[in-house]
Order: sequence, then C-alpha cells, then structure tokens
Amino acid sequence: MYQLHREEKSDWWEVEALYDLCFAPGREALTSYRFRDGVPPVEGLSLVARDEEGILAGAIRFWPVQVDNQPVLLLGPVAVHPTRQGEGLGDLLIRSSLEKATNESWERVMLVGDEPYYGRFGFTRLNGVIMPPLTNPERVLGLALHAGAWDECAGLVEKMPV
Repeated sequence: MYQLHREEKSDWWEVEALYDLCFAPGREALTSYRFRDGVPPVEGLSLVARDEEGILAGAIRFWPVQVDNQPVLLLGPVAVHPTRQGEGLGDLLIRSSLEKATNESWERVMLVGDEPYYGRFGFTRLNGVIMPPLTNPERVLGLALHAGAWDECAGLVEKMPV
C-alpha cells in the first residue's frame, strides 16, 4: 500500500536520487530539461509515493510551460523505483496527478514519451506543438483536461515567463 503526498522541498534530493537511479546518465541534457532550469515544479501536482515504512517508491513532477501564450503543464519525469515496478504505482501517480490538475483548472498537459504507454491515459500525438530540437516530434504527446483544450493551441513550446 502506498501513500501519495505532495512533494515538499525536503523531498527534492531524495526524488532526484530516484530519477538518477531510474533514468540514463545525462538525463538533464534532454531538451525538456531546458524548461525546468530555474523553475520550481508546479506546487501541489508534483507527488511522491511512499510505502508504509516511509520509503520513497515513486515520484512525478509537472512544470509550467506555454504554447501560443497559453499555459500548459509539462509532465515529467515520472519514475518508480526498480524494486517497485509492475505494481501499478506509475499508473496511480499519473492518474492521481492528472485528476488534481483537472480539479485545479489546468486545461492541457503535454509530455515527451512513448505513445503506447501514455496512450492508456488519453495522451495522443500533438502534431501542431513543436518542442525544440533534438526532440523527436513523434514523442510529443498531449492530453486535453477539458474538451477542446488543444484545439486552438499550437506552436513552439516555450518556458513560462517568470
């Protein structure tokens, strides 16, 4: 059994260690990380999952970006400790955080990832949304949290102004 909690500042380094464990070295060189530089994760949507002993088992973060001057949530990374994979924890983190985003009136979410995995949550390819190079356009996916949210939203993904 896992307990989901909002990520707090005190969780930061433990979550970073989990991401280092789960992802290839150099993950911070990916284009999507340019949107995270100097920007805190969206408060309340970034979650950690802990087991009954308080051990970190998974985490998910969201970042504010914009497309066509419209606010968009950038999902990622989401990670589950290798010893906890296959238990549905990634699914729980994604569904719970998307529900929170919807309740907090966010309109749209995007990510860079595998459509076969994220498609089960409703994500589809965003043909009119452009991530800077070297992002593979086939992996730019989006989800409308409210009907039609992506209909008039296209263009270059940009860092949210501070």
